[in-house]
Amino acid sequence: MFRPNKKHLQTAFITSVDQLSPKRQRRLKESWAGVFYRQFFRRLDEEPFAVLYSDVPSRPNIPVNVLVSLEVLKAGFGWSDKEAHDGVCRATGQ
Repeated sequence: MFRPNKKHLQTAFITSVDQLSPKRQRRLKESWAGVFYRQFFRRLDEEPFAVLYSDVPSRPNIPVNVLVSLEVLKAGFGWSDKEAHDGVCRATGQ
């Protein structure tokens, strides 16, 4: 079942980024990761992908902008599926 991903638009009340010094927060925001988020991730239109999902009520999808972004990062860095999976697990603390 398709649901657009709007969760990233609302910042959590407390995040790990909040624990960084202001200098490091600014560095993160100005890094390629900040540019990637603003110029690519946020601009991905998920609606064209809705036809790929069932209309029957079921578990929510993994957000399309997450999947497409991961594929772009994989290609850009030359990562294997395992390297991409390991990177996501490290980044999300899983």
